Amino acid sequence: MAASRTVAEGVTKMTPSEAFVETLVSYGVTDMFGIMGSAFMDAMDIFAPAGIRLIPVVHEQGAAHMADGYARSSGRHGVVIAQNGPGISNCVTAIAAAFWAHTPVVIVTPETGTMGQGLGGFQEAQQLPMFQEFVKYAGHVNNNKRMAEITARCFDRAMRDMGPTQLNIPRDFFYGEIEVEIPKPLPLERGPGGGHALDQAAEMLANAQFPVIVSGGGVVMADGVDACKALAERLGAPVVNSYLHNDSFPASHPLWTGPLGYQGSKAAMNLISKADVVLALGTRLGPFGTLPQHGMDYWPKNAKIIQVDADSDQIGLVKKVTVGICGDAKEAAEALLERIGGRTLASDATKEQRAAEIKAQKEAWEKELTDWIHETDPFSLDMIAEAEKEEGNWLHPRQVLRELEKAMPPRVMVSTDIGNICAVSNSYLRFEEPRSFFAPMSWGNCGYSLPTMIGAKAASQDRPAVAYAGDGAWAMSMGEILTAVRHDIPVTAVVFHNRQWGAEKKNQVDFYSRRFVADELINPSFADVARSMGAEGITVDKLEDVGPALKKAIDMQMNDRKTTVIEIMCTRELGDPFRRDALSKPVRFLDKYKDYV
Repeated sequence: MAASRTVAEGVTKMTPSEAFVETLVSYGVTDMFGIMGSAFMDAMDIFAPAGIRLIPVVHEQGAAHMADGYARSSGRHGVVIAQNGPGISNCVTAIAAAFWAHTPVVIVTPETGTMGQGLGGFQEAQQLPMFQEFVKYAGHVNNNKRMAEITARCFDRAMRDMGPTQLNIPRDFFYGEIEVEIPKPLPLERGPGGGHALDQAAEMLANAQFPVIVSGGGVVMADGVDACKALAERLGAPVVNSYLHNDSFPASHPLWTGPLGYQGSKAAMNLISKADVVLALGTRLGPFGTLPQHGMDYWPKNAKIIQVDADSDQIGLVKKVTVGICGDAKEAAEALLERIGGRTLASDATKEQRAAEIKAQKEAWEKELTDWIHETDPFSLDMIAEAEKEEGNWLHPRQVLRELEKAMPPRVMVSTDIGNICAVSNSYLRFEEPRSFFAPMSWGNCGYSLPTMIGAKAASQDRPAVAYAGDGAWAMSMGEILTAVRHDIPVTAVVFHNRQWGAEKKNQVDFYSRRFVADELINPSFADVARSMGAEGITVDKLEDVGPALKKAIDMQMNDRKTTVIEIMCTRELGDPFRRDALSKPVRFLDKYKDYV
């Protein structure tokens, strides 16, 4: 049957399943991720003639991550659906990740039928409380006549509130006969913010001697990179990326200085430490993204802070601000530029001097990264010596990351999992356009990168797609290689095989006298496993092969539509710990534990 993308007009007699599907079409849904189930089978039966593709996955957590990646790549809704009960509960972790990434994911949660609720029946669960912390809105269809209305509201709220929403539907409400008019999307414009606050901010920027811009995820979501760039050029202000938003400003631009936060750029940190005015554009200034790093407590203590965020709850929440602007990052940047206009700025006289300092700081950091070929703490040096005795030629992670950086193709999208080597990659990942970098943000869950990149690739087939994962996180998600192969969504995965839970092991090195508990991993060849699932597999144990392997895999992805797993054999050396801010040396009182300090 030929797929149709037309939508029923006017009040029309239909089933609730038809009303649900027609509303999806009205909101532009063409792809959904999930695992089929009887709870929504009546609606699923008509997805195809409506022009909707349901992409079946290996595990429902992967489906929700794919919806997240799809939405972040495309700027449109990501949609995930699953069987009631265990299928829905499997999605919670991934919806939490989408929440912290401010992603408009709609999770459709069919639930136990109304006549069986409260009886402890098969796969019965209270599904609304499961997601209450991680959705912006939870819509519950309490009558089948309201199917289209509440479905539409979930889609509108996901975009309006910049985060996941839940659409909960008792499974018996897909059936029956109703008369309904299918809603159309109701987009809302946010605007630049209050005029008085914008005037204050413009005056502050005009009088700044050393302004610095923090470009955040809100700049990406607002398609505001060009507006940020124009404002930065007028001010002559260095631009730092907020944590894990390395795609919020082009890396080739002279004013780009790199990301703040964990494993970020020393150039960015040195420069923002000098600021007298900071414009935090489209960022909540999250606590993990502004922590001291590289031994530097870089956040400026006496600077005036202007914070622009579309969510008023975030303004002044983490950092004390001088001026708060609740508005769209793009429109706010344009409004500030207009207010500054052609007037003489206090920073104009030192623009060239500042440009020279930006250039020098970046060059110094690039040289440090180039020379930083391995970690130098005593434990890492022991691991390097151990690696030299092993069979094989284990590689230093930083050298690997540098080679991968140099081999990245234009317009690449990269996702990173949580973990030690993936975290270090923050220093090496640079992008020229937005919607290119995907990370689990403050949720920090393992098993994120591969399914998210499959979703991003499904939305942006013309762009190269690369997922980074350590071997621990990889084992949680590698089953989704089957999804990529089965459904012709080719991606490239880079697996850092260092046989350990590196991030937590680093804590045991620094705080627990190298008493290693539960952090060693014994793995198969992940390249072999990939081949067994129908993908290509490449094992790399020589530094000179890293770049060629990535280029070969990308070529197969883009030209032959092949998914490839590149397994890179790395030493067990470790970068800085994730949670130095949250750990302290142990204290013991009982005699039998006295040696464990």
